Amino acid sequence: MLPVQWAGADGDLPTKFSNQGTIGNTRHNLTQRQSSGGGPSGASMDQFRNDYREVCVYCHTPHGANTNIAAPLWNRTIKETNYTLYNQASLSGTISQPGANSLACLSCHDGQTAVDSVVNMPGSGGYKDAQKTSQDNAFLNTWTNTRGGPDATSHFGLKEGKECLGCHAPGAEMGAGATSFTTFALGTDLSNDHPVGVKLPSGSDWNVPGGTKDNIRYFDANSDNRLSKGDIRFYDTGEGPEVECASCHDPHGVPSGGAGSTFNTTFLRVENTGSAVCLTCHNK
Repeated sequence: MLPVQWAGADGDLPTKFSNQGTIGNTRHNLTQRQSSGGGPSGASMDQFRNDYREVCVYCHTPHGANTNIAAPLWNRTIKETNYTLYNQASLSGTISQPGANSLACLSCHDGQTAVDSVVNMPGSGGYKDAQKTSQDNAFLNTWTNTRGGPDATSHFGLKEGKECLGCHAPGAEMGAGATSFTTFALGTDLSNDHPVGVKLPSGSDWNVPGGTKDNIRYFDANSDNRLSKGDIRFYDTGEGPEVECASCHDPHGVPSGGAGSTFNTTFLRVENTGSAVCLTCHNK
């Protein structure tokens, strides 16, 4: 049982991570023990997700990667899903199911899969091929927390009810002091989110990306003729350049003002001051 003092989440709180330097100092550090920033401790989460003690392993593995998705050395479970898509009359580009550069993000953010549901755990002997498409809690339970906290007996996903949002939501039954993550819990209904899997439109209402790198079309923000982390881009996975989650977001963080500076908020490639993200593509 959870401590009785956990009487309700505190809503949207500023991050305690420094959001500088590395992904280890961001909320995408799922060990929740960042190298700087002054907290929080991950001990309160140890019973709800495996603490692998490695930041990268929650998404990537050097061996035994999930080849069902065209994402770099992908280590997460990817369930076959038919998403409900944005479909308004104002949409001028054709739309399809999310591509790899969205599915990688949705493997956490659609709430279907536990944040610790990986194919290959750190060390030897912690690999299961079936984890590529389905979550096996018995397999995840084999992990022993080497940091001294309790071993996880539950494996929570980013969704409502008795999972992540059981603490990380305003008015939650438990989890006083927890930040609200409701904005980031997208679910499988994407009809109220910016379209992904939508083709780059043409016409006077749209700016044209001038850069090309392999299968990516991008806006060369600093005119250096190279694809940079801060460049908004479109991914071509066989149907032409399309908007995906990673078009506007970089999960590792993008420095706002050069090396060592604070990352753009919500992992954006471009800070959205003055609607800068929107106006990169939309000519309004």
